[in-house]
Amino acid sequence: MSLTVSPELLDKAKQGPIDNADFIECIRTSLPYAWSVVSGLAEQATASGADYEANEVPPPGAAERGQLLRLVASDAMRAAVERHFGMRMAFQNCHKVALFREGADAAYEEFVTPRSQLLNQSPELVDC
Repeated sequence: MSLTVSPELLDKAKQGPIDNADFIECIRTSLPYAWSVVSGLAEQATASGADYEANEVPPPGAAERGQLLRLVASDAMRAAVERHFGMRMAFQNCHKVALFREGADAAYEEFVTPRSQLLNQSPELVDC
């Protein structure tokens, strides 16, 4: 299961649209490792002023890797996180997720090229 949804939030969803804050809280509590990665990247990007920040540290285990993969694989979760932080998200492998500041289009376009994907590969990541 991707998210642990409280009965109250599930009832809200049955009634109609869910606001981003409620959805973000569900993501944050359901996927704590993934949330720590993306929120840390957002903090780093804000502090550094760089166009983007990317995580380079592999998850400590399969459960954490699964959380990160579930977050980036869901269009709804990715969009909610992007709205929450006001940054665009991109993903290359089991741990290389990046957040891009508004206006960092050139950096984003380079990050998502086939060339960048190929250069990011290594034998250690074959099974990630």
